[in-house]
Formats: sequence, C-alpha cells, structure tokens
Amino acid sequence: MSLGYNLASLEELINQFQRMPGIGIKSAQRMAFYVLSMEEEEAKKFAEAILSAHTKIHQCKTCYNLTENEYCVICRNEARNKEIICVVEDPRDVAAIERTHEFDGTYHVLHGAISPMSGIGPDQLTIKELLNRTEGIKEVIMATNPTVEGEATAMYVSRLLKPLGIKVTRLAYGVPVGADLEYADEVTLTRAMEGRTEI
Repeated sequence: MSLGYNLASLEELINQFQRMPGIGIKSAQRMAFYVLSMEEEEAKKFAEAILSAHTKIHQCKTCYNLTENEYCVICRNEARNKEIICVVEDPRDVAAIERTHEFDGTYHVLHGAISPMSGIGPDQLTIKELLNRTEGIKEVIMATNPTVEGEATAMYVSRLLKPLGIKVTRLAYGVPVGADLEYADEVTLTRAMEGRTEI
C-alpha cells in the first residue's frame, strides 16, 4: 500500500513496523521516522540488537521459556521447588508471575493455547513436553489466560495429568483491586467466588 512518500525503503520500514502486534499505521509511521532521525551509529546498534536477540535467544530445553543458554535461569536455580510446575501460555506470563515474588516453583511455557478456530491444536503446543517432565512432580498450576481458549487448554491438560496422580490446580481469577462489582462480568464474579479464601 502506497503511503504517498514515494520512498520504497521508508514504506517498507513502515510496513515492517506495522506487522508488530498492536501497531497501527500511525504508530508505525512514528517509529519509522524515529529510526530515520537516528545517527548512523545509533541505527546500526538498533539493527544489531534486533539481530543479536533473534540469533541468541531460544527456548529452554526443559520449560520452553526464553533463554540464551541451554537452560533458563529458573530451571538452573537449585533453590526453586522442582515439585511444582506453573503452566503458562507465553514467556511474558513467566515475567508477570516472577514480578510478584510469590512463586518459588518452576514453569512450563505452552507457547499458545488450544484454539481450533485458529488451527491450533495440542500438537502445536508443548503439552507433550510437559507430560515428559511429570516424574517427581506433585502439583501443576494451570495459569493459562482466563479466556475460552485458556480455559479449554487448562481442562485438556488437567485431564491428561490427573490419571498420573498429580494435583492440578487453577489460578483463582477474580475481581481486580479497585474495581466495582457492578462492572464485573459473570465469569469473573464466579471465579472470584470459587477462589475465595478465609480472612
């Protein structure tokens, strides 16, 4: 699509930025023009950072989180509780849970959720790899997103793990702090009620 600049390299740069999730045409244009305003050395460092990350970062051999080594920093940490695995959809979810400093177990990243509409089945995820690491595991926490796909994935994995004698739990999604109950949907309120704790 021509944007009226008649500069093929600029339009290609805008197109590449626009391919990023959540980036519209205006944001892509701003980013492209910002890159053009960089000094040549700065632009080279920016390009090298992209190539370096793409080349060096890969999936951990155990949990499929992102790492630059054979195993990620969490899997290498002997102080972590190896008997509990928290299953998440995306590496960003690991970072979110780690920020709470409340979980000392290990993780397993599925890299998505079961979504027949998008053509994603169990074989496209790392479910088989999760089942291969169940020896010595006492609990698996399903921390997939509270979406239809996330719920379906949690149920599917749960059905595979329970016959192995592993305790399978689900995060208690509830009402966010500062939110009014009247604005919460039925699923959120149900989850909040089910996940209630004694005070």
